[in-house]
Amino acid sequence: MTSADDEKARRTAAVRSCDRVLSYGKPATMRERLARLAGRDGLDGRVDTYGDGIVAELEQRVAGLLGTEEAVWFPTGTMAQQVALRCWAGRTGSPVVALHPLAHPEMHERGALSALSGLRTVHPTTARRIPDADEVRGMDEPFGTLMLELPLRDAGFVLPTWDELTAVVAAARERDAVVHFDGARLWECPPHFGHPLDEIAGLADSVYVSFYKSLGGVSGAALAGSADLAAEARTWRHRYGGLVFQQWPAVLAALDGLDHELPRLPEYVAHAKGVAAALRDALAEGAGWVRVHPEVPHTHQFQVWLAESPDVLDEATVRQAEETKTALFGRWAEAEVPGVAMTEVTVGASALEWDDAAVRDAVADFLHLVDAVRGTA
Repeated sequence: MTSADDEKARRTAAVRSCDRVLSYGKPATMRERLARLAGRDGLDGRVDTYGDGIVAELEQRVAGLLGTEEAVWFPTGTMAQQVALRCWAGRTGSPVVALHPLAHPEMHERGALSALSGLRTVHPTTARRIPDADEVRGMDEPFGTLMLELPLRDAGFVLPTWDELTAVVAAARERDAVVHFDGARLWECPPHFGHPLDEIAGLADSVYVSFYKSLGGVSGAALAGSADLAAEARTWRHRYGGLVFQQWPAVLAALDGLDHELPRLPEYVAHAKGVAAALRDALAEGAGWVRVHPEVPHTHQFQVWLAESPDVLDEATVRQAEETKTALFGRWAEAEVPGVAMTEVTVGASALEWDDAAVRDAVADFLHLVDAVRGTA
């Protein structure tokens, strides 16, 4: 076992031992995940084979939620989006995709769009937000597809306003481009936009959604759009190796997330605003420089930035879980600014019991441990 494995095992054990967990919740064991799925109704039916049965049931459910003609199950979101963008390149005759430089294909897919599909990307803006209509309208070269990540995770889970979103979609149409939404976390966007999922998805020509990022699933994604796009996507899914023999465990977890987590997301989004404010105020009192971004979260996820080494903050985080049975933060990483670390906070079911006082007390303990770790470094 490597030191990284040792560290992960220590962190997992520490968080599982906690009485209170603010961000993400306790990591579940395989037995716990299986026990939850075993409690679902309808488990006496046959297993799926190459995308039929329960897989088709999930596809129909997603298409209904998003208001599209069809949806196609994919084992990964990376595959779903590559297929979507490849299909649109063939249909528009343009291999150019306009997207943000912080979008998932640019940050987390090892250049797959160009390596596997021969696509090329251009960036309407480098600002840490979704591009606006003027930026899309003013691009100095043609593009076939505009991809918008909603919310833009690496910029802080940020969203445009509804008017800004409709304007940027209209600007893409003026450029004779199609619009694809990276909606991995689209499920939690309706409270911010003030519009339901089907109206949001209806702005785009295609939408990808994830089943584990917000819904607590095991894995998997869906690409939603017109019937003819779905047919082509299924062809490319097969070519990419995504037509898996049986996928019922992941599909069951996805259905469980739609049943139990999707209805609770508005509650998480609302509670995240109070948690973010409490964290900002408590950290500012004891840590000096701190940023919570966005200051008022757009979804149930946001970033916290502190002027400290991520190694120090990681050790303090684990010690807090071990010593106080309270887990406040997850992993810390170096931010773009030297000497600053960043962590992401996800407000879910486990965070609903946290009020302002609980946040303040946990922050005080955390900062005390930061001082102690720094003193022994």
